[in-house]
Amino acid sequence: MALSKHLNPDQLIQAAKDHPANHHVRSSNNHQAESAYGGRYGTDPIPKYSLPSKGINADATYQLIHDELSLDGTPGLNLASFVHTWMPKQADQLMMENISKNLIDQDEYPMTQVIHTRCVSILADLWHAPSSHGAIGTATTGSSEAIQLGGLAMKRIWQEKRKAAGKSIHEPGPNIVMGANAQVALEKFARYFDVEARLVPISEESNYRLDPKKAMEYVDENTIGVYVILGSTYTGHYEPVKEMADLLDEYEARTGHSVPIHVDGASGAFIAPFATPKLEWDFKIPRVVSINASGHKFGLSYVGVGWVVWRSKKFLPKDLIFELHYLGSVEYSFSLNFSRPAHPIIAQYFNFVHLGFEGYRNVALQDLKNARLLSRALEKSGLFVVLSDIHRPVNGIVSAAQATVGFDEEKVENYVPGLPVVSFRFSDDFKQKNPDVQQKWVQVLLRAKGWIVPNYELAPDLQNVEILRVVVRENMTAVMVDRLVADILEVVEGLVETDSPVHALNALKSRKTVEGHHGRLEEGSGSKSNGTYARQC
Repeated sequence: MALSKHLNPDQLIQAAKDHPANHHVRSSNNHQAESAYGGRYGTDPIPKYSLPSKGINADATYQLIHDELSLDGTPGLNLASFVHTWMPKQADQLMMENISKNLIDQDEYPMTQVIHTRCVSILADLWHAPSSHGAIGTATTGSSEAIQLGGLAMKRIWQEKRKAAGKSIHEPGPNIVMGANAQVALEKFARYFDVEARLVPISEESNYRLDPKKAMEYVDENTIGVYVILGSTYTGHYEPVKEMADLLDEYEARTGHSVPIHVDGASGAFIAPFATPKLEWDFKIPRVVSINASGHKFGLSYVGVGWVVWRSKKFLPKDLIFELHYLGSVEYSFSLNFSRPAHPIIAQYFNFVHLGFEGYRNVALQDLKNARLLSRALEKSGLFVVLSDIHRPVNGIVSAAQATVGFDEEKVENYVPGLPVVSFRFSDDFKQKNPDVQQKWVQVLLRAKGWIVPNYELAPDLQNVEILRVVVRENMTAVMVDRLVADILEVVEGLVETDSPVHALNALKSRKTVEGHHGRLEEGSGSKSNGTYARQC
């Protein structure tokens, strides 16, 4: 049994401390933070879990917290996250200059609101809304909030139609259809707002994402809409929005029931318009009524900004819009939050102006190029199978190109469209030869080298398949890909050695800290997962 089962690190730390005759003020659980900076600035140890009776010097406070945060991982090496981690220093300066502004106060900060409106119009135009001036949308804290708003609008429209037809809105109640690979935010909408979540099983044949034909088996007159994901968090695959819309068109012609589509473009809505502008997925498709995106993912802004845009005002019911009269003018709000920092929206606008279409396209193409490089290297090693498809040519294009002018490996249109995400697992041959080697060890050993690469199960029906996943963001250069591949190969080769001490990694589950249990929920405190999540999103 592991020693950690018998030894309590909290008790060890307390017993090992100096114990002077006159004790300092401590928290109720006897924890305090001591720092050498106390000698420099003349400060007492600080209780960790209760408010200090007396504050300390700002310089000492900064240094104390700064040093504690150095224990975090390096954002640039966090390949698990879709969240952008770098912006030019001019953007940093703009954000700091406006960090105290509250977006909701339109009367006090009118120019900030103008910039917000410009961003909505820019996105409506980018996503081909019938009229960028007639479209309506709002900034959010991220795609999670945006998805709730898109779902709420569809639910309210369904309720109004049911009432107008004299039908019940409670029996059997509304449902929403999505792939079982959906990110947790989509299921949150269903659970928080009393909508039945109908999860469509995924398969290898469906490319690990929603199968439109199978999805139609879950659609009925109580379906408020279908969530279609432009970029699965598991493998980066785009779900076929056009195919789903065509099937819903046929369903409406046959039954008279109109079922709308909300596109969850958390990542893909900032990749597809630039990398593959001919792909049909957005408001060009009449059945798409709303789209969300994360500005802090491939919108290339810092964390804290998302967007939701409706194709026109008629798809955002009026009773979801609140008229406010107490901030100095008449203002309108249709977000879940009220107060909201303005600087993330300003950072997003900075990117729009600074990069333009060409800049965003260049970044997207470079991300995809590096993702193809990583995918090919992993497959050529013979150790891994790559589940994502962005490095694979579109069906039939290779033979056609070779018969004419040759296959252009740098032309993005020649490849299966998707996110710059590389999902991979041990090859069957490797697992057969090394049955005692567990894939999760790769995650742990890469973390020791600084890389954060998650290992987790696929969605329901494929939950027995574990994958490793790398998100290739702007800061992931070809040089870093080269280093990552070298480290992955070194780690796996070490695991293969039967006398290697790394086999003891089987006992490791997660990184622990001395105070890691404080404020944490016990195992089993939450509802049982049904698989609609992707860790480290």
